[in-house]
Amino acid sequence: MKVVTKTGSPESFATEGFVAGVFADEEPDSSVLKMDKEMGGHLLAAIENEKFRGEPGQLLLINTLGVVPAGRVALVGLGEKDKADEESFRRAMAVGALSMRKAGATRITTSLPTAFGDKDSYELLAQAVTEGAILATYRFERLKSEKSKTGINTLTLLAPDNKSRKELTKGVLRGTAVSEATTFARDLINLPGNYATPTILGAEAKKIAKQYGAKCTVFGPAEIAKKKMGGLMAVAQGSKEPARFIILEWMKGPKNQQPVVLVGKGLTFDTGGISIKPSANMEEMKSDMSGGAAVMGVMKAVAELKMKINLVCLVPSTENMPGSAAVKPGDVAIGLSGVSMEIINTDAEGRLILSDALAYAGNYKPDCVVDVATLTGACMIALGRHASGLFSNDDVLADQLSESGLETGELLWPLPLLPEHDEDIASLVADIKNVGPRWGGASTAAAFLQKHVKGKWAHLDIAGTAFSDKNKHYTRRGGVGVGVRSLVRFLEKRMGV
Repeated sequence: MKVVTKTGSPESFATEGFVAGVFADEEPDSSVLKMDKEMGGHLLAAIENEKFRGEPGQLLLINTLGVVPAGRVALVGLGEKDKADEESFRRAMAVGALSMRKAGATRITTSLPTAFGDKDSYELLAQAVTEGAILATYRFERLKSEKSKTGINTLTLLAPDNKSRKELTKGVLRGTAVSEATTFARDLINLPGNYATPTILGAEAKKIAKQYGAKCTVFGPAEIAKKKMGGLMAVAQGSKEPARFIILEWMKGPKNQQPVVLVGKGLTFDTGGISIKPSANMEEMKSDMSGGAAVMGVMKAVAELKMKINLVCLVPSTENMPGSAAVKPGDVAIGLSGVSMEIINTDAEGRLILSDALAYAGNYKPDCVVDVATLTGACMIALGRHASGLFSNDDVLADQLSESGLETGELLWPLPLLPEHDEDIASLVADIKNVGPRWGGASTAAAFLQKHVKGKWAHLDIAGTAFSDKNKHYTRRGGVGVGVRSLVRFLEKRMGV
């Protein structure tokens, strides 16, 4: 979908569909009132007859029958005015865009950002509206023999004047960049394991570097062994697919600026290894590389926006398979950090491969390290699919991540990381073991990761939010691409750009 900005008046702008917002129990905005006047009172009558009250998610689609240049008008609910935020507009635009696509429209228009925002909010609202439209209309059809023949080609954001249009354009550029980076991540997650191997992830990283002028280094098995990345080696030994350790560097900020290092779990398929998972729904384990896809998406967005920051993305990538050489329960691996790890459960493999990436991050003397991983079912049990878990050893870092998640609709919920959780992973034969007791599994996993980190660090457990079993708002069934938009916003806060 191409998103553009233009100046004009909604009631006189030719389009196949116009999306207008209505706050709960508030009078419609001026664009709706002007259209209603041109339509002889038909719009307001429809609002009354259909009991449209502007509640969140509510939709009223009206065919104008050629009375005004807009073929259809989609009224979307924004909820209560005093509670409206970026997410309200993101979700409302998703409802409008999907309704227009279903109606067969290919060109749609909206004035949502300027109709309800003030000049200081035009850019943010334009970004939110852009995200809502692009993300909601996403389809994964790469492997289908027949593709969808209908879809929205162009979304136009209308501005009343050129000054307002400039602000909208800024928001559209940011919204397009982060949305396309999110759909890039969604595509990687939705690809089955035989189409998204560690080798293919490495190739995709190289494509990003080549396109935008970033630096990409991909270690194969020999280099991984030479670096003594024992956690990654242990998990990889059960699979015929060679492991990869992917490094993307974007050093476009000040020379004295310490980089932020993002680490993403790149487990391209997870059977559980010797501690094999139940077969039901195992096909969804292609999404165990969602963290890796997310940080690669962040790099893509940062490069597209030409952000003047220093950023490093690390993705340890392998499969977890029960081959004849697979690591066994009770085996001990020694990671890059030098910490020895007793492997009690081979299905707790994510923390093993992340341990090497977290240790490697120290080479950059980073400002902070943030890892993103589909790590524990325990986090999903605690938070469901509604929020990701957040662990951190630094309050400022945690607050910046939480704020970014709230603003982008990718909610992060703080969870505890206590000294007692360290005791839970103490091993009789090694420094630590890779699982603790049944209780507090998300926290003991975070405690395991912390053993390999130096400096400020945060861990995002996206086990419940990375893959969706249904369509909701602007999220489509399948890979969500969670983390891309919130981490880009976080980088803006953290690096002051």
